[in-house]
Amino acid sequence: VLLQADKLAAGFKSLGLEKNDRLGLWTPNLIEWYITKMACARAGLIMVGLNPSYQPPEMEYCINKVGIKAIVCGDNFKSQDFHQNLVTIAPELEKSDPGKLKSAKIPSLKTVITISTNQKKGAYNFEEILDLATNDSLSNIKKYQYCISSDDPCNLQFTSGTTGKPKAALTSHFNMVNNGFYIGKRNEFHRKHHIICLQVPFFHAFGTVISVIAALNHGSTLVLPTDGFNPDKSLDAIKEEACTVIHGTPTMYVDLVQKQEERQENISPEIAVAGGALCAPQLFKKMLNVLKSVYGLTETTAVVFQSLPTENEDKATTTVGHVSEHMEVKVIDKDNNVVPCGTAGELCIRSYCNMLGYWDDEEKTKELMGSDRWLKTGDQFILEEDGYGKVVGRLKEMIIRGGENIFPKEIEEFLNTHPDILETHVIGLPHERLGEEVCAYIRIKPGSNVTFQDVVKFCKGKLSHFKIPSQIRVVEQFPKTLSGKIQKFKLKEIATKSL
Repeated sequence: VLLQADKLAAGFKSLGLEKNDRLGLWTPNLIEWYITKMACARAGLIMVGLNPSYQPPEMEYCINKVGIKAIVCGDNFKSQDFHQNLVTIAPELEKSDPGKLKSAKIPSLKTVITISTNQKKGAYNFEEILDLATNDSLSNIKKYQYCISSDDPCNLQFTSGTTGKPKAALTSHFNMVNNGFYIGKRNEFHRKHHIICLQVPFFHAFGTVISVIAALNHGSTLVLPTDGFNPDKSLDAIKEEACTVIHGTPTMYVDLVQKQEERQENISPEIAVAGGALCAPQLFKKMLNVLKSVYGLTETTAVVFQSLPTENEDKATTTVGHVSEHMEVKVIDKDNNVVPCGTAGELCIRSYCNMLGYWDDEEKTKELMGSDRWLKTGDQFILEEDGYGKVVGRLKEMIIRGGENIFPKEIEEFLNTHPDILETHVIGLPHERLGEEVCAYIRIKPGSNVTFQDVVKFCKGKLSHFKIPSQIRVVEQFPKTLSGKIQKFKLKEIATKSL
């Protein structure tokens, strides 16, 4: 792996890429993604993780936002043709020589590299860049490591876009290597060799840090079942490769458990790490008590809270884990005063893994993180005396119904205990008299029938009357980012249009 990474790094240098140039990585989960990530670090480049589902307008925004100079893209993924999408943005690509793109819409981009068996117009092939390496250039890459500092920037991660235009969080080598190390250590990767079934996308902080960097730190093996999530392929990989660890989002685990029951097959992982959203308690029980929660933000590299190796069921099902090593956390009220343990407020974090800042957005950086380096998460949170944490909800998602503050997470967790409901997401909708009303989107088990009256009856006597949804919408799937986060703003758009 190191030799391949160094050959690619040498190839990047031969193309004229210099320290801190931005290189976009726009592929699904492929081995070439992994090699490119390492090559960028060895060449002193800043890798930009790009969602393989991005459409041309989204790509144009991202390329221009951070000034991407070169891009490594896949061939095809689902309905995506990556090269054709770039041609849509920059038609000049089809008539340009490789490495000499001059585009009116994306002027920073000069070089396109495709992972394909076919030669694409205006682009280098991935293998061509590897072949540029010579013994001298490989030797120079090894010497070049002394020019790279641990505090140098190495990664730009776009926020998930659950609320609108994504921002680009800049992190350093120090951020990523150390966060990955302690993530792996918390899961005891240092005690034995683990084989990890990776279901989440590489480009997201979960895939990049929790999976790739943690495994690299501790010598674990990564297994890629397919380039995109498929529960059948995951089950096959777990059994065939004897995976001891699974990485996925709660929704992926719901589908995996359902598929396991359909196929009447048993899998027995030692650890199942869940991130990207919160797990329902019954999911923990179905995963045989091996499910481990993580909590973090793109802006904190990846993880801030994580399950301990051994926990009782209460801690595992009601918290997001224990605060990670070498981090400061506090919970504050609206006046920025620290609240007592057990009291809800906004979680703030100060640690080695706080991002360097948002790329080219000093104003947004200062809104989130002051000169004292305390980073405001925007999450309503309860910190317990023993260091465990509970997410109450997103402050921006709070519903105010007739003057009552309602956090969707409480309702979501409760409705998820209904025997026929697989997944719930709650939003607030405008209401002329009350200000807002509660609307619950639910995904139900195949063959089940859950009506509005059923939900109201289930809630009565267990939820305060003002928390009981006044609307129920049954859906087969939810709008999500590729990393598994629910795009609630899209749920609101759908619901508002139908009012």
